[in-house]
Amino acid sequence: MVSENRRFAVVFHLAAIVAAFAGFVAQLPAQVVAGGYFPPLNSTGLSGGKVPVTKGHVVLVDFWASWCAPCKASFPTYSLLQSEYADRGLIIVAVGVDENVSEYTAFVDRLKPTFATLHDSKRALVSFIQVPTMPTSYLLDRDGKVRFVHPGFRGLQTERELRSEIEILLNEKAINQ
Repeated sequence: MVSENRRFAVVFHLAAIVAAFAGFVAQLPAQVVAGGYFPPLNSTGLSGGKVPVTKGHVVLVDFWASWCAPCKASFPTYSLLQSEYADRGLIIVAVGVDENVSEYTAFVDRLKPTFATLHDSKRALVSFIQVPTMPTSYLLDRDGKVRFVHPGFRGLQTERELRSEIEILLNEKAINQ
């Protein structure tokens, strides 16, 4: 039996090959939605830091860009959530999609996040997932299943929604551990 993570890794790599040769993956419908599984971050070619071990954890994956004003506003909230929920099993991973590494680095250096930041400079992951807008966050349960998607960041409204959803997911037990 092939694990869901291995299946997504294979699908991700096939999608990257298709994108490299055909250039039309960006036109495909959304690949990752609530109820689906998120591809394993350690198999997606991200750079800029160490990919945290997420198995068995509740994970918030946020896609951002240095030119995005709501992205800048979201980072203090994510740092706060990380500090409050890390001991209970929350991991936050922010994936920057800037093509220019210096813009990615300047953003991270300026905001000094307390959570993992990675760089998708080739935009392979963001294209595969078909992220609808910047920022967009995906909240995954302990089994890697996408449970909630937040396109955009609306300050306190998004923070309240995330807190409620994080509490729900932290109180659930993993099925596939």
